[in-house]
Amino acid sequence: MTEGQLSTLSVPAGGRQPSGSPFGVRQRATHATMKAMNALNMAQLMQALGLQAKTASALMAKASTASKNSALLTLAALLRANVQGLQTENARDLERAIAADLSAPMVDRLKLDAKAIETCAQGCEQLAAMPDVMGEIIGMKQQPSGIRVGQMRVPIGVFGMIYESRPNVTIEAASLSIKSGNACILRGGSEAIDSNKALAALVQQALQASGLPLHAVQLVPTTDREAVGHLITMPQYVDVIIPRGGKGLIERVSRDAKVPVIKHLDGNCHTYVDDPCDLEMAVRVADNAKTQKYSPCNASEGLLVARGIAGAFLPLIGAIYAAKGVEMRCDGEAKAILSAVSGARLKDASEQDWYEEYLAPIIHIKVVAGVDEAVAHINRYSSHHTDAILTRDHMHAQAFLREVDSASVMVNASTRFADGFEFGLGAEIGISTDKFHARGPVGIEGLSSLKYVVLGNGEVRH
Repeated sequence: MTEGQLSTLSVPAGGRQPSGSPFGVRQRATHATMKAMNALNMAQLMQALGLQAKTASALMAKASTASKNSALLTLAALLRANVQGLQTENARDLERAIAADLSAPMVDRLKLDAKAIETCAQGCEQLAAMPDVMGEIIGMKQQPSGIRVGQMRVPIGVFGMIYESRPNVTIEAASLSIKSGNACILRGGSEAIDSNKALAALVQQALQASGLPLHAVQLVPTTDREAVGHLITMPQYVDVIIPRGGKGLIERVSRDAKVPVIKHLDGNCHTYVDDPCDLEMAVRVADNAKTQKYSPCNASEGLLVARGIAGAFLPLIGAIYAAKGVEMRCDGEAKAILSAVSGARLKDASEQDWYEEYLAPIIHIKVVAGVDEAVAHINRYSSHHTDAILTRDHMHAQAFLREVDSASVMVNASTRFADGFEFGLGAEIGISTDKFHARGPVGIEGLSSLKYVVLGNGEVRH
């Protein structure tokens, strides 16, 4: 339909036409046509982003380590120089989020304060200081035929990142993409659009200043959810999709994507307090694992306590949780012990509670016989994200490390450490609870692939 034909469908003077009139039919046809045109424009936009990313990925794959590190250091400097401007843009997002009555955890994730910006800058610097593993050859072995066979680490190519709330993910994804020699297409949530645009502009400024392709990092400029549908169905341009957000988003992406997906659905993490343990340390770590910040996926949602230590430990941690307003959903044994704690907010735990990721000041608590029952409970109910044991028994610690089927397993440390920056990866693109192709915090190596390389001296096969 041409523009001239569309113009003939305007409402004539005299008001609305009756339902079922020829105009009503034409009006519905016009809306359908406009919708089709918008869909075509969205498809064209995403195709353009995909083509530009694919072209940039070839240039990034051969970019020098020096130029990649230069871009990262430049980005770190730009972040520090633009704290006030970034916070101004972030304030717009926060204002809209509060007006839209988003939940407290969502608003908390949206905040881009000076500390968060500094962490992003430090992550860029940490990445720049790390060795460039792209192009390294590992496992080279001489074969009886005379050839030598090994594997070379290479960039994946183009990854699409779909995320909600956290604007710092824009920098984490961009910096990892640069260091790993990939290109990326970023689609942040509508609630963080102003923050993400401001951050992406700094990334492209750093790329340009370092002689790298401008389209190596691209932000989808629209909040239209249809963009996601196109991004996850472009295998000709995109090599892997990484969703990072709520369960609904990740389930949709996993269901509809036509390219591989690196994902995790929930962060139902556990802290198990063993018998024997250092009681003071156990209280300190269990407190930190739950209350240092409620909204991250690596906060502990479950607390398991060995029966032999429960009488001494639970009143201590219960008093801290009570003072901080943490609701405790308990089994009968834990509730009986905690009932003596003044001000404790206690509820009976349901079967569903053992599966829950609260992202709030709520924790489920269960008394178990020992390490074997703790492992069995975690493997049944956890989301296989991060689980920790607090113990003084070396054999118990080793059994927990071997037998707990989670992406990160810890001994005598807070689950809040399950993070790419804290693990020394510089940053993380996300945390994967898959077993292929990456597991745990996904850093540079998680954004790479291995290809076989063969070195010969004229050998032929007989």
